Amino acid sequence: MVGEDGKARTPWAYGDPMLLSYYDTEWGMPIHDEAGLFERMSLEGFQAGLSWLTILKKRERFREVFAGFDPEAVAEFGEPEVDRLLGDAGIIRHRGKIAACINNAARVLELRDEGGLDEFLWSFQPAETPRPRTVAEIPTTGAESEALSKALKKKGFRFVGPTTMYALMEAIGMIDTHLLDSHRRGASGVWSA
Repeated sequence: MVGEDGKARTPWAYGDPMLLSYYDTEWGMPIHDEAGLFERMSLEGFQAGLSWLTILKKRERFREVFAGFDPEAVAEFGEPEVDRLLGDAGIIRHRGKIAACINNAARVLELRDEGGLDEFLWSFQPAETPRPRTVAEIPTTGAESEALSKALKKKGFRFVGPTTMYALMEAIGMIDTHLLDSHRRGASGVWSA
């Protein structure tokens, strides 16, 4: 779709200014810092079954209550913090997703001995990226996201299914699923347009 500014974007970028801003400035840009990767992984897990706009609207509160997604701090959360989080209407109050986030923080710390979360996640970058012309051509999973999901689960991570991991790969620029005529195609610098 071409917006009022004359720029072509995927249809999901429209409908709310937050989505438009996220699409134009963040989505698909490379992320390599541990807290940034842990945040994206966590938010993708919280998003499962919900709209991304719901997550964007709650993102600042998520950052506040999950200590800026500092894995060391989150890994220390116990039942008092879980109870507090379950009572916080500013986030997604789902016990399983909250528990997964805390568990995954501890798993992130364990990965430090193996090169860290960044090295681990990016080792699953595919040799090629999709080249969708239409929304219908955008995959929702792939061999690499399935392998990443399996590897993360083997290391004890939760809420990291293949579709969720594919969304993470898109969000952090590991793959570029911007439509070919989007003004953001190739913006990450990881893939050429």
